[in-house]
Amino acid sequence: MSALATPSLAHFKLPAIDNEPMLNYAPGSSERTKLEAAVKEMMAQETAEVPVVVNGERIFTGKTNVQLNPSDHKVVVAKYHEADTALTQKAIDGALAAKAKWENLPFNDRVAVFLKAADLLATKYRYKMMAATMLGQGKNIWQAEIDAAAELCDFLRFNCKYAEEIYSQQPPKNAPGAWNRTEFRALEGFVLAVSPFNFTAIGGNLPAAPALMGNVVLWKPSPGAVYSNYLFYQILEEAGLPDGVIQFVPGPAEEICGHAIASPEFASLHFTGSTHVFRKLWKDIGNNIDNYKSYPRVVGETGGKNFHILHPSLDSAGVQHAALQTIRGAFEYQGQKCSACSRCYVPASLFAEFKKTIVEEHAKITQGPVHEFQHFSGPVINKFAFDKIKGFIDHAATEDSCEIIAGGKCDDSVGYYVQPTIIVTKDKFTKTMVDEIFGPVVTIYVYEDADFEQTCKLVGETTQYGLTGALFARDRESVVAGSNLLRNCAGNFYINDKCTGAVVGQQPFGGGRASGTNDKAGSWSLLVRFISTRTIKENFVPIEAFSYPSNLV
Repeated sequence: MSALATPSLAHFKLPAIDNEPMLNYAPGSSERTKLEAAVKEMMAQETAEVPVVVNGERIFTGKTNVQLNPSDHKVVVAKYHEADTALTQKAIDGALAAKAKWENLPFNDRVAVFLKAADLLATKYRYKMMAATMLGQGKNIWQAEIDAAAELCDFLRFNCKYAEEIYSQQPPKNAPGAWNRTEFRALEGFVLAVSPFNFTAIGGNLPAAPALMGNVVLWKPSPGAVYSNYLFYQILEEAGLPDGVIQFVPGPAEEICGHAIASPEFASLHFTGSTHVFRKLWKDIGNNIDNYKSYPRVVGETGGKNFHILHPSLDSAGVQHAALQTIRGAFEYQGQKCSACSRCYVPASLFAEFKKTIVEEHAKITQGPVHEFQHFSGPVINKFAFDKIKGFIDHAATEDSCEIIAGGKCDDSVGYYVQPTIIVTKDKFTKTMVDEIFGPVVTIYVYEDADFEQTCKLVGETTQYGLTGALFARDRESVVAGSNLLRNCAGNFYINDKCTGAVVGQQPFGGGRASGTNDKAGSWSLLVRFISTRTIKENFVPIEAFSYPSNLV
């Protein structure tokens, strides 16, 4: 008998699950001192070398690429080795070989890996992960704390809680002489996780969530986050994740994803990234549908054109609050959150006060490298992003219907710095009101007070997206009316708060329309996409004849 053949001797109960406390990093605090030391140490060290990891083996392919420090692009944070088609196939084969043993491991033992990883991240590796996120992805202290430390811990822990709740769902009725049961199997095949640069937490959750449910995963990290993602992979290893369960395969997206999706064993795509790429992958999956063992589960969170709308009922305090929240929603992490505010609708009666406040507050924003802790704003991720965002600003500068009232400067001589930019437009369908920018640019459109309902309709008709949005209003009737009118405009809707900052366990995240499949990361509904349910009926009493009473004469 195998030593892994574990008897079921108790129903284990998880430890109490709560959100990871977020530290403040005030000057002189112990956490600030520790983080400062971690940042300095990482800046002083040689360029990190990141391998492909297949079946636990570090593979240095010799075909390399680099992750730059966006605050200072002459500095290489990491040199990473790239997988090719052959190595991708090796990863698929190895994952499938590891699958049975991993799926058969008792639930509490799978859970223990991710709970331990969360505790390691929260303590032993907190500051190293934050430093890698800051230097590699251009986040300031607070943005790194809420992402690489708190949110990633929350994903790991709350996923365990939600999985436990899913496993407890059983049929409520049993006929006499029978017992009905339900089990939640992993998908047949492997999951392909394709993660983005902008959140270390999302990078970790994309492979970890399906793995928790017994799946095996190929993880293709973003080139812009490969170092922090590799550090998290090492944390999973230290936490006891068996070899082959998650294969770490950085490299060219088209080659790796194309080969994975062509495999008959492809079972699911777990994706966060651009709408264009997601649609391309979905089309490729559709074109291969006859080749698959099962219908693949496609799970994706993509772009957004997120909004703030102010109701004419706001008083002066409400206008100031909306302006401050717009600064945060539009310019935190340089507007590179999927949820970032990039369009704002302000009633004419409130515009003068709103404009005055937001311009005055904008003037207080400082921008600089992330290791200078005082800055609210840092760089955008890379040259491609810099050029794209600059193109939007240049367009607004030459458009008669647009006026840049704050910011607008761009400088990539040292780092990829785009000054937080505020545009006012008279054209409700101008380019910066319609297209996703993914940078620190917000455009304001002024509407007539009497046109609130029409403006809510305009919000939904202006773009193809439906990710996040926020309504600022004073009286309850206005809140109710606005919420109803904007019901399908955002998967995450905020009332008198900014449209960013979803917290695991509090605001499950995701949107519909062109913004994704709205499976809600940070909730039970995401996890059920990675299971295949089996219903079991066991009969205890033999029958004595095949006929039914209705057959009698």
